[in-house]
Amino acid sequence: QVQLVESGGGLAQAGGSLRLSCAASGRSFSTYAMGWFRQAPGKEREREFVASISGSGGITYYTNSVKGRFTISRDNAKNTVFLQMNSLKPEDTAVYYCAARRVDIPPMIPHDYDSWGQGTQVTVSS
Repeated sequence: QVQLVESGGGLAQAGGSLRLSCAASGRSFSTYAMGWFRQAPGKEREREFVASISGSGGITYYTNSVKGRFTISRDNAKNTVFLQMNSLKPEDTAVYYCAARRVDIPPMIPHDYDSWGQGTQVTVSS
């Protein structure tokens, strides 16, 4: 497992942008698939998939609601994965979590990840 720390959350206006970062400790970061999930207010038991990326960065997946607006990327030299969020909407308001799993194909289900960060709050005002 790896230790994960998210940053970059905050308050944005609708139509604005934020960039989330997730720094990982440990070795062999490039062998870990990484994912971003979010938990919206009032949905504490539902962790929604947002995006995931393979260790090399060659495979990415997105949930339909963020396609064309969000971009997941990674810098393996810095052990960091990013989520660039553009054209933000109020419904993007949530706590965003990054997750890691040492697999080739990046999962889209929370239970398929075994390392999680503490989360970072994103609030989008209308």
